[in-house]
Amino acid sequence: MAISNKGTALITGGSSGLGAIYADRLARRGYDLILVARSEDALAKVAKSVSASTGRRVSAVRADLGRRDDLLRVEETLRTNPSIAMLVNNAGVGAVEPLLMSDVVAMEQMINLNVTALTRLVYAVAPAFVARGGGTIVNMASALGIAPEILNGVYGATKAFVIGLTFSLQKELADKNIRIQAVLPGAVETPFWDASGGSLDRLPEDIVMKPEDAVDAALAGLDIGELITLPSVPDAEDWNAYEAARQRLIPNLSRSIPAARYRVPALAS
Repeated sequence: MAISNKGTALITGGSSGLGAIYADRLARRGYDLILVARSEDALAKVAKSVSASTGRRVSAVRADLGRRDDLLRVEETLRTNPSIAMLVNNAGVGAVEPLLMSDVVAMEQMINLNVTALTRLVYAVAPAFVARGGGTIVNMASALGIAPEILNGVYGATKAFVIGLTFSLQKELADKNIRIQAVLPGAVETPFWDASGGSLDRLPEDIVMKPEDAVDAALAGLDIGELITLPSVPDAEDWNAYEAARQRLIPNLSRSIPAARYRVPALAS
């Protein structure tokens, strides 16, 4: 049975790792694709393979989202291509070294890609989705966004930003027929580790997920309507308890007087 066309999914970081697997899976679900990445040869290889195996239209756009001109070109595509129904914000870089061993210029470049570029792409596509009557935004975060102390804190902080932005997008856009999801994988067997200066060889096998499993879990989470998908967490109630505790804090985050434990006792006269 032929699968109906679901529109076009634009996937950043689409030439390898999770992005390439998203390309395969979404094409099999009926999406045409626009794949964005820096490596022209790797992009062309993935585009050709996915198109041949699924029959979907796959376009390759070479762009370095850390470069402003390239980023602006992708933003323009998101704003003006009426077929785009999904954005998968997958492009990103990482780091594993602690602050005192990290280069601040590299950290700035990581923020530019993981935070600034992702944010600008959301700002480009969200108004377009509202105008088109719907769409889906998937933001690739990380389990380190809620545990930034485990590895490089700047990387964890960039992913905490992605999680926070996703919460905000859900509140603002859910009633406009726009699906929002953040995916928080743990360690996944992808080229990310080598590019980050780390090595999967240092990690126990039982904490490293296959990339195919991570993407399939993420898509299953999207299908059941999850805002936050944690592919490795066995019991969803663990996240629900975490989120319930956060919600309990919110009414007391801004009050007219300090909490009792912070009140300075009056000096004896």
